[in-house]
Amino acid sequence: RAERGTRGNGLVDTDFPTEVKFDRLPEENLARGVSAFLAVQEGCDKFCSFCVVPYTRGAEYSRAAADILAEARRLVAQGAREITLLGQNVNAYHGAAPGGGREWSLARLIRELAGIDNLARIRFTTSHPKDMDDDLIAAHGEVPQLMPYLHLPAQSGSDRILGAMNRRYDRAHYRDLVARLRTSRPDLALSSDFIVGFPGETDRDFADTLDLVEEIGFSQAFSFKYSTRPGTPAAAADGQVDEGAKQARLETLQALLRRQQDAFNLAQVGRTLPVLIDRKGRYPGQMAGRTPYLQPVHATLPAAALGRVLAIRIEALASNSLSGRAVLCEDGPGPAPGGHQRPEEPTFG
Repeated sequence: RAERGTRGNGLVDTDFPTEVKFDRLPEENLARGVSAFLAVQEGCDKFCSFCVVPYTRGAEYSRAAADILAEARRLVAQGAREITLLGQNVNAYHGAAPGGGREWSLARLIRELAGIDNLARIRFTTSHPKDMDDDLIAAHGEVPQLMPYLHLPAQSGSDRILGAMNRRYDRAHYRDLVARLRTSRPDLALSSDFIVGFPGETDRDFADTLDLVEEIGFSQAFSFKYSTRPGTPAAAADGQVDEGAKQARLETLQALLRRQQDAFNLAQVGRTLPVLIDRKGRYPGQMAGRTPYLQPVHATLPAAALGRVLAIRIEALASNSLSGRAVLCEDGPGPAPGGHQRPEEPTFG
């Protein structure tokens, strides 16, 4: 399907022949090993006023589900225990069903991927709040392999700025969506994106963003000063914000987000979490992995731990990582957050 957008004084045809979008993916995945990335969707139809993706990547296009399932099985056969599904707007996925019939949604794809033996974890990024449907929300509470960590860009907490950004949702929609997700998966952790200094943003608009961040609470977030992208509607908008004001707002927002991240990480100390061991650590005898919330963890473990999901008791917090030790409970390893995925006993041989 062709989509056209304004760029400069002319029109840019953002449609690309569908056969070239995914037919040249390399046999070797973006990251072979315990954790792998699998492209399932490309392009975006949202046309946010600050973004060049619709002009550079074209209209939304989804890979056929059968191709994705086949690649996922190959990755798992090569040793992958975790797969992250990738797309510019990944939860808009609507791929052709195997054997024809109704298109699959991202939730249906995730449920099928969860049936692959030895695939312990599934993630997806990047999502758009307007495409988080009921089935995908439900999947967070029903699919043990789907990790309780979601990147859900908000961009702003001001309805006026969200409208100027053409985000197609308001503050209330975002808040309601988060509430529904947390009802489905109470231990869900959120990350997000925020832009400060968008054209026309006032101190009141920025205060609305701070209020939203305070209310929602994020385990991690990426924040940026608005910068113009030639050819996008926002680049020519009135009310461009002074660079000094942008910088001050960014520093204020980042300080708040950092406090939330630190508090979230500190709250893990003393807990026993399932950690997927995916690489060697920095020091001899050390291995590293990630919690369900993507936090890096280091522990003293043998190399045989690679690719295992182990119960790790978190003992300390460093600046950018956690450290802990493998543990055994009296009745076996404890459950993952939310009680879904049971980590393996840390025994080797």
